[in-house]
Amino acid sequence: MNRRTAFAGTLVLTAGLALSACSSDSAPHLEVTGAFMPQPVSDMAAGFLLVKNSGDSTDRLTSVTSPLSDHVSIHETKGQKMRMVSSFEVPAGGELDLERGGNHIMFTDLKQRPERGDTVSVELHFEKADPIKVDIPVKETTYNPKKS
Repeated sequence: MNRRTAFAGTLVLTAGLALSACSSDSAPHLEVTGAFMPQPVSDMAAGFLLVKNSGDSTDRLTSVTSPLSDHVSIHETKGQKMRMVSSFEVPAGGELDLERGGNHIMFTDLKQRPERGDTVSVELHFEKADPIKVDIPVKETTYNPKKS
């Protein structure tokens, strides 16, 4: 009877480890780099950053929150037209690039206007991954980083 109990315990432990290994391997692994905000010239601002996903599972950026504004949204730009969207895909093994002239974070009705050298705190919310807090540096109004 002890052998059966020991075997059953080993089987349960092995199955549990296998399941946890599968779930952690298939999870998105997100990292944020290159964040910046051009110094706003009105009560609106835009934020830009890169979300890299080194995991084996696609995720989605679903919202952004910030103490800078109660009205933060994510916008898609296509053919010189901008529109609010409900989410952006962060592909497995890929990236979501929010860049000038393209998709971006939009802050409206700013509570204060940040100056060059300040940082703006945001929290990125995803469908699967835990939220990521990012301090976005405020750059000069015309700042546009070079792409490699």
